[in-house]
Amino acid sequence: MPESGRCLYVPIMGVTPMERRKALLALALAAVLPVAHAQTEKWPDKPVRIVVPFAPGGGTDLTARTLATKLSEEYGQPFIVENRVGAGGTVGAEFVARSRPDGLTFLLVSASYGASSNPALYKLPFDPIKDITPVSMVATLPLILAVHPSAKANNLKELIGRARANPRELAFGSAGIGGTLHLGMELLCQMTKTEMVHVPHKGVALAINDLLAGRIQVMLSDVSALVPHLKTGKVRAIAVTTEQRIAELPDVPTVGEVVPGYLVNSWMGILGPAGIPSNIVSQLNQSLGRIIKRSDVQASFRTYGNDPMHSTSEEFGRVIARDIAMWAKVVRDGNIKVE
Repeated sequence: MPESGRCLYVPIMGVTPMERRKALLALALAAVLPVAHAQTEKWPDKPVRIVVPFAPGGGTDLTARTLATKLSEEYGQPFIVENRVGAGGTVGAEFVARSRPDGLTFLLVSASYGASSNPALYKLPFDPIKDITPVSMVATLPLILAVHPSAKANNLKELIGRARANPRELAFGSAGIGGTLHLGMELLCQMTKTEMVHVPHKGVALAINDLLAGRIQVMLSDVSALVPHLKTGKVRAIAVTTEQRIAELPDVPTVGEVVPGYLVNSWMGILGPAGIPSNIVSQLNQSLGRIIKRSDVQASFRTYGNDPMHSTSEEFGRVIARDIAMWAKVVRDGNIKVE
């Protein structure tokens, strides 16, 4: 009997030691070759799909098309934008989450329209963290807190004071329930212990029309949609939601200067299904970094009101997890439900 913990060597009749060594070497090479082939295989070798979960023509769609054009030029393969609309972005996100992790299907999504708040508002058919692979952030979208003259507030302190003295007298608009423009205001109300009435609209433009007419008094909006109206004096910018003041409005303070700890960063980023090989994620991330640095791309992004941004996959993943946790608390504390 062999000793415990030792291998028993049984000679094979008719096989010399040299032949045995050749056979073992052949087996070792057979195990290595598929891995080496996979590492050197060219990506992409087929057209790549970038899913946008919103209708054509919006800022997210235009950003995706700018990136798709540049990626097609870089790789010599078509990068095709495909719009899959519905359920606040959930339809397109689910499609990508359930796609094969072969590096041929990605999602470009904006936090402004529920990418990080949907888990708190809907029963999602996929896990928004475990079932996706973050690739990179591509842009941030500064938000402006604006008021109509009827709000009788020249700055954020005055707005908070009036809202405290007159609960639910002021109304704020948004592009719909559950987006960043809505939840960003809900967070402000929760942190300042004030109450305002939420008036959801079917899009930013309709909400801005009501703000200009004075039918609502307060609104969070992205820069590009609101700046033209600030110049007319019909509405006033009293704060921005970013960590630092923004170049377009250097004299406008951040919300955090008045309400310490308040920070709402809206963003756009590219995701893929879970399980994409790390070398593909790294390659695409590096390509996006090069493209986003191009002056023509930066100029294009800024026409949509976006600040170009590049991050690592890990950094983007942390932003997603942080925002999901933050909005879950806002939704829970505000008892917010999608009608």
